[in-house]
Amino acid sequence: MLEPVMFTGGLYKHDLVLELVEDLGGYILQKNVTQTEIILLLLVPSEDMNALEILSRDLRGELVRAPLAGTEVAVVTPTLAIHHLPHVACDIAEYLRRHGSKTNMIGMARGVGREIAQINEYETALINEHDAAVFIFGNFEDCIKKKEDLYRNISVPVIITGGPKIDPEELPYAFGYVPSIGRMAHRTRKATEIGSLDNIVEMVGRALDKTREAIAKDPLTTSPPRVMDAVREQVPEVEFSYSPLPIALNLTGVRVKLPYAGYRDKVAAVTFDEGVKLGEVATIRPSRMKDYILVRILPSSETGFVF
Repeated sequence: MLEPVMFTGGLYKHDLVLELVEDLGGYILQKNVTQTEIILLLLVPSEDMNALEILSRDLRGELVRAPLAGTEVAVVTPTLAIHHLPHVACDIAEYLRRHGSKTNMIGMARGVGREIAQINEYETALINEHDAAVFIFGNFEDCIKKKEDLYRNISVPVIITGGPKIDPEELPYAFGYVPSIGRMAHRTRKATEIGSLDNIVEMVGRALDKTREAIAKDPLTTSPPRVMDAVREQVPEVEFSYSPLPIALNLTGVRVKLPYAGYRDKVAAVTFDEGVKLGEVATIRPSRMKDYILVRILPSSETGFVF
């Protein structure tokens, strides 16, 4: 099983980390250079983690587990109006991004109003394309409880945020609830507010780990990072995408940011060293996000093999 980790250290000899990860059969998800330091998001086989830990100590770097690495999280607000999209929504999205996740902010078209709030089929399908969703609500307990219809039919883990303290058992359709971060008209700079953001990251990480445990019981036919590398190599047009992340990684597949009609067949024809084509081990369908290509890898129980 691949373990998501984050390496932070100096630029000096960081290439040794890259070489070791590749030799161990791991993957380099992201590389960020900030002056004299470097941050690497990695997927490493859990049985070989000790080798990477030893090298990190030799290089005076820091190696920590990053459960959000290689995932896509939806940050959802009831509307895009000023009273529902304050600074805290941007802060949550950015904080999740700093911990390795790819985040997408979604404002619902009819989420306003405690009694009349709605979510349509398109929005539900779009949120379900992610690995988890964070719904940002306000400061009124009664409003938070009555808006459970907005996420009742969401199939991915849902984390709720709000101002008041609420017993999680009173929100049965949510994976978890994080209080003390409701509607605020200022940036989250105080220590207590940063602590609430840490609680959100911890809660999302727990939800993603639970999903990983479920996947481990019926492993995917191949790993999403391997699909990402194969698509990048055999569909070079993806590198010319205007998106800052042409291929978004999920726990069960990838989102290729190319037009579905023009590149669906080419993505399906991507071939692995074993002679297997991607279209044989994955479902390839149009994404609800800008007509991108959504690849969902089939579990081994449906294909009968793992490679």
